[in-house]
Amino acid sequence: MTILDDHRAAAAPSAPALETSIEAASSAILNERKADGHWVFELEADATIPAEYVLLRHYLAEPVDSVLEAKIGNYLRRIQNDNGGWSLFYGHEFDMSASVKAYFALKMIGDKPDAPHMKKAREEILRRGGAIKSNVFTRIMMALFGVVTWRAAPMMPVEIMLLPRWFPFHLTKISYWARTVIVPLLVLMNKKPRARNPLGVGIDELFLEDPKSIGMTAKAPHQSQLWFTAFDLLDKVLRVVDPLFPNKSRQRAIDKAVTFITERLNGVDGLGAIFPAMANTVMVYDLLGYPKDHPHYVLARQSVENLLVIKDDEAYCQPCVSPIWDTALTAHTMIEVGGEKAEASAKAALDWLKPKQVLDVVGDWADKRPGVRPGGWAFQYNNAHYPDLDDTAVVVMAMDRARGTLNAGEKYDEAIARGREWIDGLQSKDGGWAAFDADNLEYYLNNIPFSDHGALLDPPTEDVTARCVSMLAQLGETIQTSPALARGVEYLRRTQLADGSWFGRWGVNYIYGTWSVLCALNAAGVDHKEPVIAKGADWLISIQNPDGGWGEDGNSYKLEYRGYERSDSTASQTAWATLALMAAGKVDHPAVQRGIAYLIQFQGKDGLWTEPQYTGGGFPRVFYLRYHGYSKFFPLWALARYRNLRNTNSRFVGIGM
Repeated sequence: MTILDDHRAAAAPSAPALETSIEAASSAILNERKADGHWVFELEADATIPAEYVLLRHYLAEPVDSVLEAKIGNYLRRIQNDNGGWSLFYGHEFDMSASVKAYFALKMIGDKPDAPHMKKAREEILRRGGAIKSNVFTRIMMALFGVVTWRAAPMMPVEIMLLPRWFPFHLTKISYWARTVIVPLLVLMNKKPRARNPLGVGIDELFLEDPKSIGMTAKAPHQSQLWFTAFDLLDKVLRVVDPLFPNKSRQRAIDKAVTFITERLNGVDGLGAIFPAMANTVMVYDLLGYPKDHPHYVLARQSVENLLVIKDDEAYCQPCVSPIWDTALTAHTMIEVGGEKAEASAKAALDWLKPKQVLDVVGDWADKRPGVRPGGWAFQYNNAHYPDLDDTAVVVMAMDRARGTLNAGEKYDEAIARGREWIDGLQSKDGGWAAFDADNLEYYLNNIPFSDHGALLDPPTEDVTARCVSMLAQLGETIQTSPALARGVEYLRRTQLADGSWFGRWGVNYIYGTWSVLCALNAAGVDHKEPVIAKGADWLISIQNPDGGWGEDGNSYKLEYRGYERSDSTASQTAWATLALMAAGKVDHPAVQRGIAYLIQFQGKDGLWTEPQYTGGGFPRVFYLRYHGYSKFFPLWALARYRNLRNTNSRFVGIGM
């Protein structure tokens, strides 16, 4: 069943066993490389995205692709839970909105309501209160299909586009993903179109009451009662005055929204390069009467199609794609592996990454940081208005490693300098770094009725801050010479939790955050004996599973989190934990040896690891990601790092990751 069944003990793996494991994994990953030298692995979310893809086609009354729909149906049925519903991640019990959308999509595909799996889904949905419990985005979808009225969704006047920058709600005060989703949605919510829905499919049976009678959503658990009440009152006022808004200013707001969309259309990579924004864009262009052969409509529609993963018997739609992230992390892995083939692949990957740097587009991030020159990398193939700091830091660190390990000379110097300059310019006033913007700290906005998901903002986080600190330190900055680095390290010290761990915003969760920060503190020269590092390392050691691995699931993001709860081991999280402990100077610790032994033991015969768990973060408590590459390159990275450190006398990790 595994590649090395004879290495199950907790003792340090033998050098030959370790080398065999590394060789098998590196060969397998090299085989997954694209012809032009980059890597991109599948990026899977929950049932909502493939369900919304099906519903979009029926909204537009596109010709039915029965083969594709059958494959998506197979996928949705396979991931249905035993209780009949659908969840947000592997092992999660139930999510109302995912279940409502999956049921609706399957019914649209042609599954009969009295089919056993549909009956079971419907019963579970009703048992939990019915579709009235759906979130705002699902309510908007149901309003578009005429299942509920627009009274069930919050008021979002399109005149938001005209608000001055000083106003409490402004597009510059919310995250990039919220911005790109909301702007086209404002047009849809103003004009209130009805889905064509040629089959006339509805889901009234998912309600315990008349769906046309339901009103606004209740306060979400994360929201303040005082703030929510105030915003709810404002919502009621807006409903009364909405018909009184002048037509001229309303049209001006719509025009401004369309201009925003079109300026950021991003070719076949789509608005924001994320599915919800792309799908909303398609519906807006359709609503405004764009012919199906209009260049903007063609690009918007194709951007959605590019997210499909179609296999022999199943298909699903990704929320976005991750080639820059996958390629940069795999390049690091291959540099760590070393050897002619691995290093050649890393060079090719970095050469592929270099022209992807955004140097000529001043994105939305400049609203809060005017005067900073662009220089970042995006997450997707193209997303020039929205590069991100995490990708940029990882790419810069890989290029910096290439200057030494790969003898790249000055080849990447300018790219590194511009990336560093951009990250320096995007530090937030609290010393941390966020993913896409600076100082996105308007927390009160998560209390508006629209923000029942609690993910309207992009504030600084421990993991992204750690990556930026790692980059600055790897490039030679010190706490003594760099105010930015010193402030970043202070942010990380300040955000350590009492148990020694750190929160992980973009990976699950405290294991990811603690890995990120321990790497950063080590790179910044913090002594391994200092409590801030010792406590983090001790926490990781304390939560190691009996099988030698580490595991944590999305339930750790719950609002009432009171400390680590044991979860099944995964290859990616075991790799993060072992990398973190090695950065903390514990390469010879038994916990690291057990972690490495776990990775070797559970390596597949194909040289790689598989895990059904979702170890990537999207939006805590709302949206999770399964990076199919994480269980491939991170374990190899850990194995190669362990081998390399064991072959040196210093046992010191001298780089940022």
